[in-house]
Amino acid sequence: QVQVVESGGGLVQAGGSLRLSCVVSGSIFSVNALGWYREGPENKRELVAGITTRGITNYADSVKGRFTISRDNTRNTVYLQMNNLAPEDTAVYYCSADVTDTSGKTWYNYWGQGTQVTVSS
Repeated sequence: QVQVVESGGGLVQAGGSLRLSCVVSGSIFSVNALGWYREGPENKRELVAGITTRGITNYADSVKGRFTISRDNTRNTVYLQMNNLAPEDTAVYYCSADVTDTSGKTWYNYWGQGTQVTVSS
């Protein structure tokens, strides 16, 4: 079993900051690429930021310069630091984890349950 658990969401005023965390645990050989996605009122899930095992990052244009993704490989944890939040950032944020199973040969993708971020104007 593999668990992907997000935390850190909440209600914040425009211009404020939040830090999301996502911990990957369970029967895995390694954690590979990690990413944050969000699903807003239109129920369309979009990539917010991703990070490879080597720390190479990519961001949606809408969050560049405001959000920072990072990871702690010793803790199988990925973070999303969100600064200068705007009402349009309001969404459920999901963590995506690509992991290798205990055989060391097969990759799987797992999702967390999501954490709500609400930005008031």
